[in-house]
Amino acid sequence: MTRITIAKGDGIGPEIMDATLNIILAAGAQLKIDEIEVGEKVYLAGNTSGIDPKSWDTIRKNKIFLKAPITTPQGGGYKSLNVTTRKFLGLYSNVRPCMSLHPFVDTKHPVMDIVIVRENEEDLYAGIEHQQTDEVVQCLKLISRPGCEKIVRYAFEYAKQQNRKKVTCFTKDNIMKQTDGLFHQVFDEIAKEYPEIENEHWIIDIGAAKMADTPEVFDVIVMPNLYGDVLSDIAAQITGSVGLAGSANIGEECSMFEAIHGSAPRRAGQDMANPSGLLQGAIMMLNHIGQSEVAEKVQNAWLKTLEDGIHTYDIFKEGTSKKKVGTKEFAQSVIDNLGQKPIILKPVSYSNSSVLSLPKYKRKPSLKKVLVGVDIFVHWNGSNPNELAEKVKKIESNGLKLNMITNRGIKVWPDGFKETFCTDHWRCRFKPDENSTIEKSNIIELLKNSIDENIDTIKTENLYTFDGKAAYSLGQGQ
Repeated sequence: MTRITIAKGDGIGPEIMDATLNIILAAGAQLKIDEIEVGEKVYLAGNTSGIDPKSWDTIRKNKIFLKAPITTPQGGGYKSLNVTTRKFLGLYSNVRPCMSLHPFVDTKHPVMDIVIVRENEEDLYAGIEHQQTDEVVQCLKLISRPGCEKIVRYAFEYAKQQNRKKVTCFTKDNIMKQTDGLFHQVFDEIAKEYPEIENEHWIIDIGAAKMADTPEVFDVIVMPNLYGDVLSDIAAQITGSVGLAGSANIGEECSMFEAIHGSAPRRAGQDMANPSGLLQGAIMMLNHIGQSEVAEKVQNAWLKTLEDGIHTYDIFKEGTSKKKVGTKEFAQSVIDNLGQKPIILKPVSYSNSSVLSLPKYKRKPSLKKVLVGVDIFVHWNGSNPNELAEKVKKIESNGLKLNMITNRGIKVWPDGFKETFCTDHWRCRFKPDENSTIEKSNIIELLKNSIDENIDTIKTENLYTFDGKAAYSLGQGQ
């Protein structure tokens, strides 16, 4: 018996949660259920996070959270509960199965059956942004080794549990060699521990095109946060309907399961909504907590119901569907089919699945870190890089020399092109000459000299090597 927390949410949430619980309990799920209230009512009561502290306590105590969609009120500084929950509870892995249900749900990809495993906590979604000049803002892309290792290992362990044959990594490491490069490097390292599972890497642009065109060549795809956010919705849509997709958010301590669609307030209370997305989330929950036989029974009954042409309005199609039903009747049809398997759609088998047991991240030994230079970012309204170089050379000291100037990453000094368009945001790289070394105190001296020369410095980035390997990007064109 597993104790879980549920939230019925807003809009169609209560209806599809009731339908989902009725199905999984009828199938024999061994659950104790604690219900909390989250979402619109809590927001409008003055809580900008949409959840009160006692509800957090319940979630953290039970560890397993099944959540229906909620409505976040517009304006007023209300924060997304989904994002908050994922970050507060360390739910680092977002898992979205995307399977074609052809010919019962329209799709151009009848044999598609892929799972998107998306890193859930870092990347650009750290949300660290700054305006630096009149013309330039920045968003920091943070990729960590712990984040990479946890999500990649989860992808391989999931593939192993679900009898999947291949794990594919999508990155853009031909451009972002440090951040995406680390993700790809960790993927290659961990892939060696799973020789029975095929592995491959694709650059995200051609990989996304291939997924949209011939998704049947992929199985499990793992990727950083932003790419995973975009491609998981695309993958769900090209299977035939976002409304049929569930999502798991997995952490080392807690996990949250949900539908990927919204609360659809216009359909609330009409007994019309399709509970399939939340039901798919609940099936993932059952697998996660070790009740895989129940999960298998529910999934096969659901597939049989769709195969029988018992469809809610959102997927009903004349000639394919046989009966248009509401939320309650759809749920009852699934219950009636418990113990049966589909004939045309491929039945699932989870009975041999074991609970995923992922080791906690262990910090690696420290590398030898050596300071070898500094980038000083400057706000300057001129347009001639040679003119800026003459100004910036005046702050050189203690053997630290101006080595390069870039604008939006492109080298514009020395030997820049006059055709290159420049903004008011300049990166000035300083490195020691052959007879000098650099200390952090030297960087402070550069900044003091900048004040004296009336140069508007925005920020600095120290340049390091780790075990002798340069850990910073060159300028484009350098």
